[in-house]
Amino acid sequence: MTAQAPRPQTTAAKGDTSALTAHVQRLLQRLRAFDHRHPLVWDLLLTAFYVTASLIDYSSGGWHTVARNRDASETLVLLICLGFSLPLLWRRTHPVAALLAMAPAALANAWDGIIAQAALLQFIVVFNIALHRSPMTLLRAFAVIAVPTVIGAVRYPEDSWDQQILPTLWGFVMVVLLAVAVRTRKEYLASLVERARQLEVERDQQARLAAAAERTRIAREMHDIIGHNLSVITGLADGGSYAAKKNPERAGQALTAIAGTSREALTELRRLLGVLRDDTPNADLTPQPGLTDLNSLVDGVRSAGLPVRMTVRGTPAHDSDTAGRELTVYRVVQEALTNTLKHAGPGATATVDVSHSDTGVTVTVTDDGRGAPTVTPGGRAEAPGGRGITGMRERTALYNGTLEAGPLPQPTGGWRVRMHLPEEPAP
Repeated sequence: MTAQAPRPQTTAAKGDTSALTAHVQRLLQRLRAFDHRHPLVWDLLLTAFYVTASLIDYSSGGWHTVARNRDASETLVLLICLGFSLPLLWRRTHPVAALLAMAPAALANAWDGIIAQAALLQFIVVFNIALHRSPMTLLRAFAVIAVPTVIGAVRYPEDSWDQQILPTLWGFVMVVLLAVAVRTRKEYLASLVERARQLEVERDQQARLAAAAERTRIAREMHDIIGHNLSVITGLADGGSYAAKKNPERAGQALTAIAGTSREALTELRRLLGVLRDDTPNADLTPQPGLTDLNSLVDGVRSAGLPVRMTVRGTPAHDSDTAGRELTVYRVVQEALTNTLKHAGPGATATVDVSHSDTGVTVTVTDDGRGAPTVTPGGRAEAPGGRGITGMRERTALYNGTLEAGPLPQPTGGWRVRMHLPEEPAP
């Protein structure tokens, strides 16, 4: 029978490895953060470490084991070791200058046949040059290292050239490849960070655009709800004050209509504000008005004193009249009749024609008013900051429709608003 006991141990081992890796990554992040805040501390520690190692190699006489000239001056060996190790302090801030500062020590080291191990410290500077400088600078750095190597090979040709030059060449190539890999990873991480920053900026911009669009939508709804109902109330109040002198009963009817219209406006306003304030997904939302509510809308306008004749022709080709399209039709008719109440003057009449066809729905609202104010290029003049016609155009544009608003030709006069919403493809 096959035993399956080692599986939990393997999982536990993976968990221990992941924990160790996470711990090492956190430690490296702390070291990088400390180095970023205090770069001089790390440079001093690294330089002190290699100066100490070079002095140990000098004092212990270890350089004799590889030197081709064991009779070289001890003082010269000391100066060469310090010449290779001390410039490491500037390896990150001025790597090219540090390598040039090592060049005299490299020439003396090759010419006198000392071959101090401290010469390998040049590769640390080469790593920083490959990490931060251009390829042309890297080629110059290779020349600075190659020239002393060739001089030493010519002056002390005991060993073959491949044993003297190839190790330096391969060491240079390996250090450069390592630096390129580190540089590529840094640039990739930097690009990810920049991309994340751009996404945050785009997210904030989208949020601001969405907030602006929502404010516009709310302003449009508030304008349609409050503007229309206040216009109806104003018409009822004017008619009631006129009728109070001759027919108190009609004045009472006007007051009753004013109360009903006010309650309807308050209900719609509370519903709108409730939607804005309620963040719960189960909020009780009353349906928005649609085509079936046009009759009650027209009745309310009639009660305000404006005679309105409404005609509905045809039926939708299919169920493409969604709630949003029906709301657009309703609001355009509402705004057009509200403008008639405000601007058409006494004795005006209005006509509402809703026509369904294969090409879409067309709504035409006309009046024969004579009291319209001066016409502006955007349509019937509105109060400063008015958004009536602008709101109708915005609603129509949401469904790729067209809206025309302007005066009728003389001598008939009056005003016409015509909206067409094209038929949407059947699902």
